[in-house]
Parts: sequence; C-alpha cells; structure tokens
Amino acid sequence: MFAQHFGLKLKALVPVRGEPMVSHVVRTLRASPLIGEIIVLCQEPDALRPAVDTAGGATLIESLSSISLSIKRQVDALGFSSPLLVTTADHPLLTIDMIAEFLGKADGDVAIAMVERKTMLAQFPDAKRTWLRFSDGAWSGANLFALMSPKSAFALDLWAEAEQDRKKAWRLFMHFGVRLALRALTRTIGLRQALTIAGKRLGLVATLVPMSDPVAAIDVDKVADHILAENILIDRETVTRSHLAA
Repeated sequence: MFAQHFGLKLKALVPVRGEPMVSHVVRTLRASPLIGEIIVLCQEPDALRPAVDTAGGATLIESLSSISLSIKRQVDALGFSSPLLVTTADHPLLTIDMIAEFLGKADGDVAIAMVERKTMLAQFPDAKRTWLRFSDGAWSGANLFALMSPKSAFALDLWAEAEQDRKKAWRLFMHFGVRLALRALTRTIGLRQALTIAGKRLGLVATLVPMSDPVAAIDVDKVADHILAENILIDRETVTRSHLAA
C-alpha cells in the first residue's frame, strides 16, 4: 500500500529527497569503514539493481519466503569470520555514526538496537512509533541487528517462527514460555533482562543496545514517516552546507 501511494511496486524504491530509499542505505553502508561486503536481499534483484549500483554497488540476491529465512541462508553461506550487520531498505536515515555506535556497543552472540521512548520524544515529541513497553521503559526497534557468532542461527530459527509477533512483546516472549510472556505483559521485567533470559533459553547471549540518536528508530513505511524523513534530510543538508560555508 505504501509503495502504491508513490505509483511503485517495491517499497525499497520509494524516493526520499529524490533518491530511492535503498540507495540511501547502500551509500551509508558503503561509506562506513566498519562494513565490508554488502548484500541486498530482495524479491526482485533486477528491479533494484539500478538504485543499488548508483549508490556504490552491492551483491543482490533473491530472497526466500521470509526475511529471517533469507538471512539464515546468507549466514550459513558466509560463516562468522566477522560479525554480520543486518538492516533494512526502509532505513534511509541511517548514518555511519549510528552504525559505529551500534557495532561499538554490540556484544554477545546477538545484539539488537532499540530507542527508548524518552529519547525519541525529547527530539520528536509528536513521533508515533510502535512501542514495546517494559519496566525499564518503552522501546522501538532501530532496524539494526548484529549476528556475532554461529549461535545466532538459533535466534534466526526463532525469528522465523515469531516473525508475525515481533511488534507485540508478550506474544514474542510466549516463544520463551508463559512466565516470561506474562512478565512482559504486566511490565514486571525490563527489556534488557527479558532479552538476557530469552537468550539463555536459546543457549546464547542476547544484548540490548540503546541508541542515543532517536532517528535510528525512524524507518519509512507510511506517508507520515516519509514526510518526517524528508524534513530530517533537508535539515542535514542545511547543516552540511553551513559547515562547508564556514
């Protein structure tokens, strides 16, 4: 529906400031000194190729039936000579500083980037996000995941099962048992602790990385997000021009 609003079939090609979202993401990854090979998983590689090539290029691979299964196939193929960063094509506001902060704090076998509600509202008081509410705050995903070891494959297996529940905390944690789900539902546990417990039940260490920049949690999957993203990029361009003029 969102892509159709722009007369397009694929959300990744929706333009933000005149450039497809996926181009913004690939260019940022390419500019980061922490990123090596870039792989774009998509349903129609040929359709995305021009947008990817103009941003510096990447390997395009046709995806499977779900995001988690597609990532797992790449994990199995690549191994873990270094951590694997996963992000999304609808994250055109991603910056190299966000990548550096996340990877600098990522630990354990799996790391997940989140933004706490107070951090978001301090800069964007009218922001409307999906919030997972816990005793240590309300959290919104930042579409950044680090797979740090072979054990992360267990998390991908769970992701495949729980993909439809990822925006409902108690449903998500039902996959780790009723008690943990009830604690999530009643907000008697913090997100960091919940992830620790969930990770232990999978035989791995799962860590939360709270992001300092609230923009990390602004992906673009509706018109209001698109307007906000364009305004943020305009502000960035203004700051850049000011620095160059100085």
